[in-house]
Amino acid sequence: MTAWLTPTLLPISDAMAALRQDGHACIAASEWMQAWDVDPRRLDALAQSWDRLPPDAYLKDGGRYRRRRHACVLGDGALRSPVRPVAHRAHWQPLDYNALHGGIERWFEPVEACVCEAPDWQRLMQGLAGCATALRGPPPGGLWSMELHQFRIDTTDGIGRPTPEGAHRDGVDLVAVLLVSRCGVKGGETRVFDAHGPLGLRFTLTEPWTLLLLDDERVIHETTPIQPLQAGTPSHRDTLVVTCRAAGFQGPAVPEP
Repeated sequence: MTAWLTPTLLPISDAMAALRQDGHACIAASEWMQAWDVDPRRLDALAQSWDRLPPDAYLKDGGRYRRRRHACVLGDGALRSPVRPVAHRAHWQPLDYNALHGGIERWFEPVEACVCEAPDWQRLMQGLAGCATALRGPPPGGLWSMELHQFRIDTTDGIGRPTPEGAHRDGVDLVAVLLVSRCGVKGGETRVFDAHGPLGLRFTLTEPWTLLLLDDERVIHETTPIQPLQAGTPSHRDTLVVTCRAAGFQGPAVPEP
């Protein structure tokens, strides 16, 4: 039997206060689904799309353990309004935030249209945009630049690394991490540290659709490697990571003319 440290789960109203005070908060799936009118059965049906994620071709450690898709949208936090799609674009981070994979344009396959256009998915995105507004206040123009990342980390090579870059920030305002599933794995412990001091905590997300919110200016985060519970048995950990940034999408600096 594996013993996990479980996260403290808060109601949404308390979670927003904790996010502002501590820089992080966890919300149970039933809590945010009810608040944002998301049907768990329809969301679970969308989770099947994780079975269709293509390999991540940009891993600099040569690993084969990560599959992913990526999309960008604009959200204003209005639950009854759809988020605004933007043209598919590369995911880019500066080296200051990602020393391993920063400084390059990474063109991942887009999140499938049947997922992005689903009403429950749209309300989830708008709910997260509302969390960003609760944390920072309204962004310029009222729209958050949101990047969506579907991840599957598997144990093809015996070990999978959810965060090969180590403990990091993402260069955004809000980071949301949702556990989609854990299948036959051990490890995968989430660690959150004060970006400017010694305080930190650790726990393992085990319940599907548990939501972790992070103030990216105040905390750094990582997830420990996973291994199979039984050697030779296929196993994986699926997550959805959504970031909200007030200052637009990150991209390479445009040189002066």
